[in-house]
Amino acid sequence: MKKKTNDELVFLPLGGSGEIGMNLNLYGYGPEANREWLVVDVGVTFGDLSTPGVDVIVPDPAFLEGETIRGIVLTHAHEDHIGALGWLWSRMKAPLYATPFTAFLIREKLREAGILDQVKLIEVPLGGTIDLGPFQVTMVTMTHSIAEPNGLAIRTPLGTVLHTGDWKIDDDPIIGEVTDAGAITRLGDEGVLAMVCDSTNVFVEGSAGSEGGVRNALIELIGGLKGRIAVGCFASNVARMDSVIRAAEAAGRRVSLAGRSMHRITSAAKSVGMLNDVKPFLTDEEARVWPADQILYLCTGSQGEARAALSRVAEGTHPYIKLSKGDHCIFSSRVIPGNELSIGRLQDKLADRGVRLYTEKDHPGIHVSGHPCRDELRQMYAWARPKIAVPTHGMRRHLAEHANLAKDVGVSETVTPRNGDMVRLAPGPATIIDEVPSGRLYVDGGRLVTEQGEALHERRHASTNGVLIVSFAMDKRGKIVSDIDVRAIGLPGDAESPLGDALDDLAERAEAAVMKLKGAALEDEMVIEQAVSRALKKASQQIWDRRPIVETIILRL
Repeated sequence: MKKKTNDELVFLPLGGSGEIGMNLNLYGYGPEANREWLVVDVGVTFGDLSTPGVDVIVPDPAFLEGETIRGIVLTHAHEDHIGALGWLWSRMKAPLYATPFTAFLIREKLREAGILDQVKLIEVPLGGTIDLGPFQVTMVTMTHSIAEPNGLAIRTPLGTVLHTGDWKIDDDPIIGEVTDAGAITRLGDEGVLAMVCDSTNVFVEGSAGSEGGVRNALIELIGGLKGRIAVGCFASNVARMDSVIRAAEAAGRRVSLAGRSMHRITSAAKSVGMLNDVKPFLTDEEARVWPADQILYLCTGSQGEARAALSRVAEGTHPYIKLSKGDHCIFSSRVIPGNELSIGRLQDKLADRGVRLYTEKDHPGIHVSGHPCRDELRQMYAWARPKIAVPTHGMRRHLAEHANLAKDVGVSETVTPRNGDMVRLAPGPATIIDEVPSGRLYVDGGRLVTEQGEALHERRHASTNGVLIVSFAMDKRGKIVSDIDVRAIGLPGDAESPLGDALDDLAERAEAAVMKLKGAALEDEMVIEQAVSRALKKASQQIWDRRPIVETIILRL
């Protein structure tokens, strides 16, 4: 790997910098006109009330089209790190590299997308090294809330970057190895140019806590309960699943898995030797008739997802799980910001059925985070000793605070890029040298659409302003020859101001708008529709303080 005088090493986040989730990170090496790229993680984030009808959002990889991509390396199998592969791989078409557990779940995603036979997916052993042109990448074992999380030691002719991925320090992780302090310290001894590091818990003092402690808390809690028990947790957290299963078995209970993700992650775990020494899970048929005091349901949906197992239990529509007075639901998970309302509604529905709830707020020991708190961040900097700190994976306030912490522990340079900011790491001081196109793509109706897509814009508009549908017939001379029918969707009426009265008024306004048109205008349906739309929007503003979408249907006789 001979270094040229005009070579540069750059870091470019296209997703995940200044936000939670949707990671897409690029490392570039070479002269500006001929850089080669390494892609790290290709993840999703999820829709909310601002994106009606959109469940999945992915980063826009337009910048990468036509670029030389040496490989795509996946640090671990969480959705915000691998979830967009099925949607975006065809726009990158580079080999994928992942450790075995992550590779198992990637295959499932590629199979669902119908592209498994097109993709070159290479399994890398834990601690393994791959050579990708100017990048030599070594997997560094970390601990996180999923099996086989990896940091990446990315060696280049201009220096080594430690990309931590998601991590924490846990001396008793239950499943997997502890964070490899020795490997990170050796990297520090060799010299780390820059560390691109997780910022999620930067405002939390102390450390995240141990999965071993969660296991003990769950054993104690579950062992003292009678009746049916449901436990909601992230299916990807195999260590947590293992702890729930052990706690159930210690209490003389058998486990039934509820939710597609639970079955999928269990298959992935068993494929790499995890969860192979637990008792067989109950089938759906067995779970229907199993004694209440001898069963535990391990469920998806702890974040209130509408179609997940716990939501169906709360609605009373689950095919075999029925919870009622005297039963229990344990939430062994945290509230992801933005999910407060959906989780609150879920818990209210369960409480209304008489189910007793247990959360980390009233039983703090039943959940710990998978991300590093401030003491762990300080320890990581002590091990790696980077010249440059590049905070990532957090909101802007997280990145800014992480940069302050890095300065406090003696890091000489910090930079906090936004998505699309190209950071030159070497040669010279770390600095933002360019801004490239970046953004989001929405999975809408099975298609990728842009943030500015017309359909989503109209849906947002309709969700807050409503819809008016106007229909009437006209003869060839432009005369209205029928009643004008106005119907409303999402607009209010009450006893004092009936909706029907308002619609009658709008029909008169529509007729008046048409009658003002003369000559050729009455032959142009677009002109007529625009006139009706303007009139009804103006009237609706007066009636409801809304400007609804107006759809006009004209029948020519």
